[in-house]
Amino acid sequence: MEQVFDFDSIRPYEGAEVAEAAARLSEEPLFCKAVSHIVPDLDSFLSVLRNCRTVRDFQVQLALPTLNALVEKASKGLTSGGFANLSRNDCYTYVSNHRDITLDSAFLNLVLYKSGFDTCEIAIGDNLLIYPWIVDFVRLNKSFIVNRGVSRRQMLEVSMRLSAYMHHAVQEKRQSVWIAQREGRAKNSDDCTQESIVKMFALAGGGDFMENIRSLNIVPVAISYEYDPCDFLKAKEMQLKRDDADYRKQPSDDLTNMATGIVGYKGQIHFEAAAPLNESLAALSSDMPRTEAVAEVAHLIDTSIHSHYRFYAGNYVAYDELWGAGSMAEHYTPDERETFDRYVQQQVAKIDLPQKDELFLRERILEMYANPVRNFLKAKAL
Repeated sequence: MEQVFDFDSIRPYEGAEVAEAAARLSEEPLFCKAVSHIVPDLDSFLSVLRNCRTVRDFQVQLALPTLNALVEKASKGLTSGGFANLSRNDCYTYVSNHRDITLDSAFLNLVLYKSGFDTCEIAIGDNLLIYPWIVDFVRLNKSFIVNRGVSRRQMLEVSMRLSAYMHHAVQEKRQSVWIAQREGRAKNSDDCTQESIVKMFALAGGGDFMENIRSLNIVPVAISYEYDPCDFLKAKEMQLKRDDADYRKQPSDDLTNMATGIVGYKGQIHFEAAAPLNESLAALSSDMPRTEAVAEVAHLIDTSIHSHYRFYAGNYVAYDELWGAGSMAEHYTPDERETFDRYVQQQVAKIDLPQKDELFLRERILEMYANPVRNFLKAKAL
């Protein structure tokens, strides 16, 4: 018999909780200050917020229109593919690569909404919830909380509850969910699924390992940004970790990354949904050892994501400058190469470090744009 969990502390808000959270947010100075940098009319935004009574009210009246405006202001546009092959009557677990702390899942919901799907619930790590108002905001925006700051002894129970909630959402609430393929962003864009995530998927569901995985109806999603506004911050963190083995990122660093990612220019943005994994999972041997099964599921997710990226000139330029020796030159012009090289230099120039290693930093930024191409080539060679 499966263990029964109380989800109240991690699930999105519902019922009367919505109006209470909306009222608290409308009076929170830090939230108001943050929103004022994004919305043109703060008073109008807050007036609508105070009248929200459901999560759908909040998303349809405020969150999604704000995201639409953000796309117009800070990108060339948001496009998508593959979602027409999915059923609006089914619920899915969207598993994607992770580039931006806040916008990956937010833009996915915008894509889903525009494609005629219900928005999905979003897994968010509690390490980002450094203020009570952030908790209110994310749970009002259909997020469920992933508890990370727990002891090793508590980790199994926390993982079991998270798995149980995801199965509950998909199977009982009939609600799609999103989770990143790994804890935290892949700073160098070498997108690989953590096997611990796959193990967590299978902790609940009431069946055997593969049956529990299949019941989540996983759809890999490849996220491609032409430019990552946080690339220079990621490179800076890499040098800090290289130079100091004890370096630990502070909560304020996450806030800086969140703000930079939201308002920074992203160029073209594309979300591509792969086919649901269940057909591929059904083809796996039923007597495969558990360790091999975990690795195979992770590999299937990775291959699906890697083979569905969308590339821009900068990706090909970065690949050639690191590893390609001109093999991708047909995909960009000399002017595009010059433009991207100038962009990388501008990003490196933003980094403020006492022992700044410009060659190291430039290579790390190039890797962020080149690794998806390398992984795509590997996936297509399989």
